[in-house]
Parts: sequence; C-alpha cells; structure tokens
Amino acid sequence: MSKKCPDAQTELEKAIEKIIDIFHQYSVRVGHFDTLTKMEMKLLIDKQLPNYMKNKIKPGEIDALFKDLDKNKDQQLSFGEFMGLISKVTIATHEHLHHCGEEEGHHHHQDEHHHH
Repeated sequence: MSKKCPDAQTELEKAIEKIIDIFHQYSVRVGHFDTLTKMEMKLLIDKQLPNYMKNKIKPGEIDALFKDLDKNKDQQLSFGEFMGLISKVTIATHEHLHHCGEEEGHHHHQDEHHHH
C-alpha cells in the first residue's frame, strides 16, 4: 500500500496525523486492526491521556464512556467514534487552559459574544 505523505506539513496537519498514529498504535492489538475494543480504549486513555483520566474519568466510568462513544453498539470504536473522545478531551482541555490562564475566570467560550 503506497502512502503519499505531504512534504511539509503544517502544525495542525502534524497534530491530526499524530492522533491517527496513536489510534493505530492501540487499534491493532486486539480484534479488528482499525477499531478499538474497550480494553484498547482503556489502555489508550491510561497511557496517552493520564491527566484527563485523573481529572475527569473515575475508573468505574470507562464502561459508560465506551457505551456512549460506541454509537452503532458493535462493541468496538471506529476512528470516527474515537474522535468523539478526542473532541470531548480537546474541549475540556481548552476550557481548562482558560481557567488556568485567567484566574479571575471571566473568559468563557460558552458566550457567543466576546466582551473585551
């Protein structure tokens, strides 16, 4: 299978490719090579998202999270379903960065209007 890689990637393109690479590092382990089982997802979260894990997900909540992400209920996560997790984590991290950066806390993206 020939893979055409772009010569010079932007920062965002590199970040996107990194997400795909990490998904594949875990998806190949058990069952179908391009989906995550619950065990693979748990391993990925433990190893790749330890800070998110500590702050957001209690150990018992992994099952519920997996069920929530597994939209077609086939007991595995496709890349698209996995992106639901990445989306949640990215949004939570974005909010967290604002809270860290602005202790007074008036800056929230929930507001459609930005007051400066």
